[in-house]
Amino acid sequence: MNPVVGWALAALAFVAGWIGWGWRGLALAFTVTVFWLVLQFSRSLRVLRGAGANPVGHVPNAVMLHSRLHAGMTMLQVIGLTRSLGRRLAENPERWGWADPGGAAVELAFERGKLAHWSLQRAPAGADSAAAANAATAGEAES
Repeated sequence: MNPVVGWALAALAFVAGWIGWGWRGLALAFTVTVFWLVLQFSRSLRVLRGAGANPVGHVPNAVMLHSRLHAGMTMLQVIGLTRSLGRRLAENPERWGWADPGGAAVELAFERGKLAHWSLQRAPAGADSAAAANAATAGEAES
C-alpha cells in the first residue's frame, strides 16, 4: 500500500471517529492506527529475521529470482523473495546484487525506494560444467 494512502485513511478514521463518537471515536481511530503500524512492523521483522539466517547476497537460483521481479517492488518485497540480504554494489542509484552457486547473478537498481530496473548476468559456459563437476566430486566423497 502506498504510504500516502495509508496515512490518508488513518486521518479519515480520526475525522470520522470524532464526528461520529467524539473522544471515544478518536480513541478507536488511534487504536486501529497503532494496530496497523504494529502489523507493518511485525511483517518487516519477520522478513528480516528470515533473511538474517542466510548468507548475504546468495539465492538458490538467480534465474528464478529474475523471473519473479517486477518494477515498483520495495526492498522488503525483494528480501522476502530472496530470503537473503543483498550485497550493496553502488551508492547512487542504489544497486544491490544476489548470486547463485552456479555463478549467475542478478543486479537490481532502486530509485526512490522502488525497484526501477534489474539485469541478469549468466555464468560463463565453463562455470556450469565446473560447478557440476565439483558437485559430482563432492557427492562421490560423501558416498
